[in-house]
Amino acid sequence: MRPHRVFLTILALLVTASVGLAAGRDALSHSWTDAAQEGQVVLVTGSTSGLGREVALRMAARGAHVLVHGRNVERGAEVVSEIEAAGTGSAKFYRADFASFDQVRALALQILEEYDRLDVLVNNAGFGSAPDERLLSEDGHEFRFQVNYLAPFLLTNMLMPLLEQSTPSRIVNVSSLAQAPIDWDDVMIEQNFSGRRAYAQSKLAQVMHTFDLHEDLMGTGIMVNSLHPATYMPTGMVQRLGVEPRATIAEGADAVMQLIVSDEIEGGQFFNQMNPARANDQAYDLEARARLRKLSQDLTGSGRANSRGGP
Repeated sequence: MRPHRVFLTILALLVTASVGLAAGRDALSHSWTDAAQEGQVVLVTGSTSGLGREVALRMAARGAHVLVHGRNVERGAEVVSEIEAAGTGSAKFYRADFASFDQVRALALQILEEYDRLDVLVNNAGFGSAPDERLLSEDGHEFRFQVNYLAPFLLTNMLMPLLEQSTPSRIVNVSSLAQAPIDWDDVMIEQNFSGRRAYAQSKLAQVMHTFDLHEDLMGTGIMVNSLHPATYMPTGMVQRLGVEPRATIAEGADAVMQLIVSDEIEGGQFFNQMNPARANDQAYDLEARARLRKLSQDLTGSGRANSRGGP
């Protein structure tokens, strides 16, 4: 063989080997994401304990890849280990504190980078009415309003591209029967504060956002619903409140699962456990919803252009 042909042959072999090694490294580094794309990808916020944990386990048992979210790394690792040990689904833990918009943005950006689909988003993370004191988030907002509503608003908007390219997909907002109308002159409740009022206002805001999203996303293949899962389940939130549980976590999970998997429900509703119900009157006030949307966009720096031409 002529010298220049020997050189070209050796060069081709080296290039082929180099590409193969790079592909091998890439396959190893992304093996868990590749596996995730074979089934549904589900994000359940606040899933290191209580209701969120139960929903995460149930979705994994159906073969989904679950993005487990919380603030506690050890508890997150325990949930992931339990899912992996069952051998049906798969999971990865993501840490983010919803009292920080920076951490919410980082969470969304990481998910957008690592996945090319998101079939279900369950906005479950939240903070209850106890302790009865006014707290502020890292961003200076009333704590419950940010953690329970503004952070999920931001996260949902940022993850919308994945939900849109994974249709039919679903968004489930875990709200409550405890709902209080927003006082537009004092949204952050600097006057006459109570933990119950702050919690109830944030939960109504979730329902208002649900109705708004439903109208905006009609025809896209994304179903959006909200619900009161159950009354006083034995969760950390209820324990801090110091009341006797009235329902089981399993009952609450049944209600959430219905909104995730049922083919017999329609979007744009508020459910009281398993049944459609009426929310607070403010949720049906289009002007109030437009004000909330504009406020939320301003506070989070994020917002989906409204198809109805509103702000």
